[in-house]
Amino acid sequence: MNMEKRKKIKSISYAKWGYIFLIPFFAMYVLTYFIPLISTIYYSFFENYMSGLKQIGPNFVALENYKSILFDSDLPKYAYNTMYIWILGFIPQITISMLLAIWFTSIRLNLKFTGFFKTVIYMPNLIMAAAFAMLFWALFSDIGPINNLLVLLGFEPYRFLSEINGNRGLIALMNFLMWFGNTTILLMAGIMGIDSSIFEAAQIDGASSWQTFWHVTLPSIKPILVYVLLTSLIGGIQMFDVPQILTDGNGGPDRTSMTMIMFLNKHLYSKNYGMAGALSVILFIVTAILSFTIYNNLTEKDVYSKHRGHKMKGGKNEK
Repeated sequence: MNMEKRKKIKSISYAKWGYIFLIPFFAMYVLTYFIPLISTIYYSFFENYMSGLKQIGPNFVALENYKSILFDSDLPKYAYNTMYIWILGFIPQITISMLLAIWFTSIRLNLKFTGFFKTVIYMPNLIMAAAFAMLFWALFSDIGPINNLLVLLGFEPYRFLSEINGNRGLIALMNFLMWFGNTTILLMAGIMGIDSSIFEAAQIDGASSWQTFWHVTLPSIKPILVYVLLTSLIGGIQMFDVPQILTDGNGGPDRTSMTMIMFLNKHLYSKNYGMAGALSVILFIVTAILSFTIYNNLTEKDVYSKHRGHKMKGGKNEK
């Protein structure tokens, strides 16, 4: 009897408990993500908006909403605004983050208090974007401290919030300050994961610091770089809170800081749900393509190792 009980205990499968614990996650996913996604796609094919106090629709219009968004609206202009501001902030972000990551992980420099500096550069990431935007709005307003300082130094005051370059520059600067700390931490993790013997071999071969960086560090952290690039691009496409608050929802002078999500918010505010749904689907498709690219790059197999494995197998067979 004891042997039979032991066999029964050993034959119990615990896999079902894993599936049971996953049920709450999938239930929340279906309720909060999947069902709203399907309903958004469904209603994007309908005319559904408010005209004064009168509700128009929902009337099925097929692809008319998509045609209006792509060809009869200023979406290309807002897409350009979004990409321009993102690039303006991302280039200094990746450059300075790379420099800081190399300095903090350098054995030659052996910097002191790196933990303190890493904490300081990461802290802006913890501040709410809305609070950050309000702070910059107060600092760079026409009668703010920055303009007062310029006047005291003998310069003409500059209307940061009313000039195209000033407005875009402030948004890019805020995005840079909020995210360069996070990017630095990611790049540091990638560099610290490189085998130190590779750097030692490069030094023995007489490689300079630049050659070591270009031929050893960059190829080794390629997955991290791809991840940072594409997640930052997805975040740029979804840019909303900073320009929304800084420009009071109007997109700055002549809508030159209006982003695609701000454009989407305009349709939601006016209760033009069909157009908002169509724009959401377009943004979803773009984000999905980028996410698929991330997945492919991060799961890319090491061609060299695979080729080497085949050669070793071939050598064994020859023997």
